[in-house]
Amino acid sequence: MPMKLNLIIGLLIVLLLGGAALIGAAWTPYHPMQLDMLNRLAPPSFGHWLGTDEFGRDVLSRLMAGATTSIAIAVTTVLMAVSAGMIIGLVSGSVRGWTDRGLMAVTDALLAFPGILLALALIVILGAGRTGIILALSLAYLPAVIRIVRSAVLSIREKEYVEASQVIGNSQAYTMFVHILPNCLAPISVMATSMFGWVILAESALSFLGLGVAPPAPTWGNMLSASQPYFERALWLSLAPGACIALALLATNLIGDALRDRFDPRRLQA
Repeated sequence: MPMKLNLIIGLLIVLLLGGAALIGAAWTPYHPMQLDMLNRLAPPSFGHWLGTDEFGRDVLSRLMAGATTSIAIAVTTVLMAVSAGMIIGLVSGSVRGWTDRGLMAVTDALLAFPGILLALALIVILGAGRTGIILALSLAYLPAVIRIVRSAVLSIREKEYVEASQVIGNSQAYTMFVHILPNCLAPISVMATSMFGWVILAESALSFLGLGVAPPAPTWGNMLSASQPYFERALWLSLAPGACIALALLATNLIGDALRDRFDPRRLQA
C-alpha cells in the first residue's frame, strides 16, 4: 500500500476515533451509566444504534465515553514514556562511561520481562485504576524507548557537526539538546505512533482482566470483558468495543508504516 494512502487511511481512522472521544467527553446520546432494566440486551435499533448492554445502558454512549478514557490513558502513557525515555536515552548515549553502563543494566533487566507481564506486576504494587495503569504501562514501555533513543544517539554523536559543536566550546548539554536530540526525532516519532496502539491494546487487556479502570466507568477493555457471558445472545456487545480496539491498532500501524517509509529513503526506493 502506498505511503500516502497508508497515512490518509490512518489519519481518517484517528480523526474518527478522536472525534468520538472528544464528543463523548462533552455529550453522549444517553448517560453512559443510566440503567434501563426494561430494555436490557436490546438489539441495535433507531433508539439505540448499537443496542443496549446487560443493564440496559446504551452501548454507543458507553463506547464514546470509553473512547475518551481509553485514548486519554494511551496519550498520557505515551507522553510519559517517550519524554522520560528520550531524556534517559539521550544522557546514556551522550555521557557514556559508568552512567551509560548503569542505566543500560537497569534497562536490560526491565527488558527481560514482557511488557504486559511487567505492567501486571507494577499494577499489583501501584494499584488498579486510571493512575495505576498509566504509571504501570509507562514504566513497562520505558525501556524500549530508552534503547531506541540511545541507539540513535550513538550513531549521531559521531557526526562531524556534533564534533564541531564540541570543538568550538559548546557545553555537552547544549550539544545534546540542540544538535543530537532534533536528529533523534524521526525514530522517536515512529515508535511513539506504534506505541499508542500497543498501549490501547495493553490497557484493554488489563481492563479485560479486571485490573484497569473499574466498572461502571466504561473503557473499551472492560466493555469487552463484560460482554463475555452474552456473546451468543448479544453479539453486538463485544463487536463494538472490539472493532474500536482493532481500528485503533490498524490506524497506528498504518501511520507508523508511513512515517517509517518517510524517514527511510532506502526503504522508499525499494
